[in-house]
Amino acid sequence: MTEIAHAHRTRADWERETLHPSLKRAPERKAHFETPSGIPLDVVYGDPTTGAGYRGEFPGEYPFTRGIHPTMYRSRYWTMRQYAGFSTARESNARYRYLLSQGQTGLSVAFDLPTQLCMDADDPLAAGEVGKVGVSICTLRDMRELFDGIPLDKVSTSMTINAPAAVLLALYIAVAREQGIGSNDRKSGTDGCALPAGPWPLRGTVQNDILKEYAARGLYIFPPKPSMRLVTDVFAFCKQHVPHWNTISISGYHIREAGSTAVQEVAFTLANAIAYVQAALDVGLDVDEFAGQIAFFFNAHNDFLEEIAKFRAARRLWAWIMRERFGARDPRSCMLRFHAQTGGSTLTAQQPINNVARVTIQALAAVLGGAQSLHTNSWDEALQLPTAEAARTALRTQQIIAYESGVTDTVDPLGGAYVIEYLTDEIERRARALIEQIDALGGAVRAIESGWMQAQIAESAYRYQREVEAKERIIVGVNAFEDEGEPQSVGERFRVDPAIEAEQRRRLAEWRAQRDNERVSALIAQLERTARSSENIMPCLIACVEGGVTVGEIGKALRRVFGEYHPPTVI
Repeated sequence: MTEIAHAHRTRADWERETLHPSLKRAPERKAHFETPSGIPLDVVYGDPTTGAGYRGEFPGEYPFTRGIHPTMYRSRYWTMRQYAGFSTARESNARYRYLLSQGQTGLSVAFDLPTQLCMDADDPLAAGEVGKVGVSICTLRDMRELFDGIPLDKVSTSMTINAPAAVLLALYIAVAREQGIGSNDRKSGTDGCALPAGPWPLRGTVQNDILKEYAARGLYIFPPKPSMRLVTDVFAFCKQHVPHWNTISISGYHIREAGSTAVQEVAFTLANAIAYVQAALDVGLDVDEFAGQIAFFFNAHNDFLEEIAKFRAARRLWAWIMRERFGARDPRSCMLRFHAQTGGSTLTAQQPINNVARVTIQALAAVLGGAQSLHTNSWDEALQLPTAEAARTALRTQQIIAYESGVTDTVDPLGGAYVIEYLTDEIERRARALIEQIDALGGAVRAIESGWMQAQIAESAYRYQREVEAKERIIVGVNAFEDEGEPQSVGERFRVDPAIEAEQRRRLAEWRAQRDNERVSALIAQLERTARSSENIMPCLIACVEGGVTVGEIGKALRRVFGEYHPPTVI
């Protein structure tokens, strides 16, 4: 277990040094909090002597087990950020506007598979996949339409994009520049690409977590070394030009979806995070210059108590890693800020309306675990892309938890409960042991390259499936309480029009015909030279997308320089 730095501190110390300064920056939502019976609620509860809870921990202080902010949701609810994107940029834009009108407080962009693999819609390998699992983005025009009417300096945007994260960030910055956000003055870079002056007051996140693609999800392009270079180039560029942008969201979500346990989700995610921090240090960045913009992305799964404890344990362990292993001095560098999404793999096609209950339990666990933002899955996602009605119900689930349940009125309400504290300690202990095992293998990259991490996840997934098939683990409506012969009605069906693929190809041809192709050729040549050098690639990527180079053309250029990754066989 992590040693607590200020176990001797009293509640009065915490109020004077942490709580009161925080309230000046972020006042509470109400002057007084009380239950419907009129019973007053304090900001936090714990030991009658210290008021702090288990082992003298206070919210807003190292190791942040009880939350990264002193008042948490008493001052501000989590960001309600529904993951959406499908078909064309215009259709996705309409869904974003709808969700914002319904009270969503942030955007989360889903890209189709060709975009996630840095391919254009007219690539032969993109056939049949354009616009299917997310929005198709090939050009600056597509990105412009995706955010049409949405001021990028007023909304926080998360983009689930990894191998080509730097490319999509360049497109986002280009759209912000077109909107007149920040300084648009440009100064010449030494490599011939113009360097945007900035800084831009943009807030959001690129997932940019390539290691979990090798370990669990499979949407990688380049080998690990150049991929890590792209990650750290984003770190360095944003430190100077987009200082409020979260440069990476290190994802345990997909590790869990691939079949890991909760302990493995924490351990493998933090082991990957260690690799990213070390890579940034190796290129000369100071830990406190970039660590405060690192974010995390976790799964909110079915086991209610374990999930709450998992989030608390992850915060505590990450704080210790950053301070003791990497020498971070800024408290923000030690804060594990995370987005949560309810478990897609837990949704069932059988009796699909039951998924509303599953999602509610999972979302409540994320809130009780102290999430900074949350996506709730729609009940029909085991069958199709969500309808607008199902997406609204998913958002309403968050709003009911926030505004009706009362769990947001005191910080870490389950802190100090014997079972929660036991599970928090045990998850931390087991995750720490796994990280030590990964260190002994040479770190996360080596553990992935050897196939060790993938094998661990596969073994857990196999064990879970065997338990389901043996009915040792009950899934309501699947292996128990089935409705034999009863048709599954989902009402309105949502389908992506297959004609959008041909339309996107037509738009690409039109784009290429209207641009300055001589300039495009020069930009692609410069991009390849920059990729072969040690210079930061981001300014060149921004110049490329503003000059008309497509996502797929950038991908082909980088493949020529970096090559492609071929994974080891895991049995």
